[in-house]
Amino acid sequence: MNEKALQRLEYDKIKEKVMEYALSYAGKKHVEQMMPMDSVKVVRSKLDETAEAKNILQNGASVPIPALEGMEKILSLLGTGYVFGVHDFTNLYLFLTSCSQLMKYMATKEQWAPRVSTYAASMYDVQKLKNEIEQCIRHGQVVDSASKDLLKVRKRIVVFEERLKRQLDSIMNKYRSIMQENVISTRNGRYVIPIKKEHRKQVAGSVLDESASGQTVYMEPTEISTVQFELTALKAEEEREVTKVLMQLSAFAEEYTHELTVNVETVGMYDFLFAKAKYALAIGGANVELNDKGIIDVKEARHPLLGPKMVPLHLKIGREYKSLIITGPNTGGKTLTLKTIGLLTMMVQSGLLVPVQEGSRFSIFRNIAVDIGDGQSIEQALSTFSAHIHNVLEILKITDASTLVLIDEMATGTDPGEGVALSIAILEELHRRGATVIVNTHFNEIKNFASATAGFQNARMEFDEETLQPLYRLRIGEAGQSYAFLIALKLGIPSEMIQRSREITRNGFTTTATTTTLERLDQYHDVEQEEDEASSYVETRVIEKPEEVEVKVEEELREQLPQEISEKAVGTPSKPERDKPFAVGDSVFISYLGRTGIVFAAEDSKGIVGVMIQNQKYKINKKRLVLHIEGKELYPADYDMDIVFETKENRKKRKMMSRKHVEGLSIETKREE
Repeated sequence: MNEKALQRLEYDKIKEKVMEYALSYAGKKHVEQMMPMDSVKVVRSKLDETAEAKNILQNGASVPIPALEGMEKILSLLGTGYVFGVHDFTNLYLFLTSCSQLMKYMATKEQWAPRVSTYAASMYDVQKLKNEIEQCIRHGQVVDSASKDLLKVRKRIVVFEERLKRQLDSIMNKYRSIMQENVISTRNGRYVIPIKKEHRKQVAGSVLDESASGQTVYMEPTEISTVQFELTALKAEEEREVTKVLMQLSAFAEEYTHELTVNVETVGMYDFLFAKAKYALAIGGANVELNDKGIIDVKEARHPLLGPKMVPLHLKIGREYKSLIITGPNTGGKTLTLKTIGLLTMMVQSGLLVPVQEGSRFSIFRNIAVDIGDGQSIEQALSTFSAHIHNVLEILKITDASTLVLIDEMATGTDPGEGVALSIAILEELHRRGATVIVNTHFNEIKNFASATAGFQNARMEFDEETLQPLYRLRIGEAGQSYAFLIALKLGIPSEMIQRSREITRNGFTTTATTTTLERLDQYHDVEQEEDEASSYVETRVIEKPEEVEVKVEEELREQLPQEISEKAVGTPSKPERDKPFAVGDSVFISYLGRTGIVFAAEDSKGIVGVMIQNQKYKINKKRLVLHIEGKELYPADYDMDIVFETKENRKKRKMMSRKHVEGLSIETKREE
């Protein structure tokens, strides 16, 4: 599965939630390793198991899952010759006891939880090892009966301890008057009495320690030193006998390495399974139907990290259409829709029950490709558009008929006309590959494309026009809008500005100078009047040079995108090349700019045509041009085209120069773009 998609859809947060319900190290390890699977058969089995585990939790007592305390260490050291301690065997005994309880519990669930109970049937009872531990270790220590030699040495220890006690009582009475306090303490495991320093010579024995002040010395009287020496030797012998018992017990446990390993793995699987079931109960997860044909049909779907706060989502895709174009206002839930479908699909393919209505349908995909968020990186110095392009490149590398593609805000970050063209070319390519595609956009051209193209469908996020609040409901089969004008109006933008905005949206923000000139031609009476009229309709020069933008974008796309997409998005004429060359005065449409212009220079040997757009001259390849209106239909045969192509100032200069020589008078022309 695509790692970037996992990150962008916050799959790790789901794993963290499931991890909270796991009890053992083995169960937590399963959660850490959890990933979406791409086999319908395997996913079907895992979902059904989780559903059974959920039913067990809903209809029974708590499941006795062993905690596996200390078992990770034991399994790692079995077979290495390591001698396990009393604490290790205590943990092992508790584990074996819990395994027996779990096996008995699952045996009672066999009829109505056959998949879940099957795991317990593969576990081992290991009763012999359990009995052996019980015979050797109780209450946290090796028992006397663990071996004959251990029993013998411990009996001797009891005898010497009794003798030592009697001697200590006698010594206390004998030296009470010179003792600092009437207590017996130990130093290095040997009994001593606290004697005042000035009386130390009155006691026959050895000084083993003294107080910090130096006023007290701790002495071992000679009469008990022999007994203490014997007792120390006996305790050393006891430790050797205990070690022998633990060695024998460790060797016996090694004989059951396989059985213990299977049991630990099975418990880990149960812990993981019931962690998924507990999480399903927490989020209202349900079982779903599966297919591998790209069909998604979900009802009452919620994002698992939002829960009841989210308005339920209903979405269908994969039958009549495989590409869904979602439109609507900002903060209307479009991005959340993508994230919800993407994350729920990942969860389903991980064997997790998801918060949808029972019977909802999900498809299994080999890949989920995601472009959500602008992906800008200060370190990489990427623009929004460049980030989108990089994401699209990654998507195209993996996309096939078993891919779910989710793209947020298509056609953003660059010139809208070019962005729309590129987006449509990308959508066509994804559709050609058979992918299941859900995208968000604000652009009408993409909505119109979806309406007119087989295999595509529009959808919109509903919006309350009265309260200006999104309703977060998806309605399939209808194209939405951004509601920018309505929101702006209700926030106080003057109505005349909103009306002008609507006009610009419908008709564009420019009208060609040539059209206006044509309408006025009949009203011109002389050259001066024509000059005045023509100059009054000269429009503002475009700030961005379209030809330069075209070349720059075309080069960038051809470098980065597959050839078939770049050819569709950039530079492909919308009509076949004309047999007849363009003539001066022809009105032509420049598709990639969405504007019209007038030919001021016929095409040269390289097919380059001079076109005037908004009083700015450009050199454009004839392949980029489509005839709008022939010049002979626009202008009379003897019409002076300088009125259209020349500035008023230059025309006056030409008129003056035609009459007489004027010192210092010159005509300036703008550089053609």
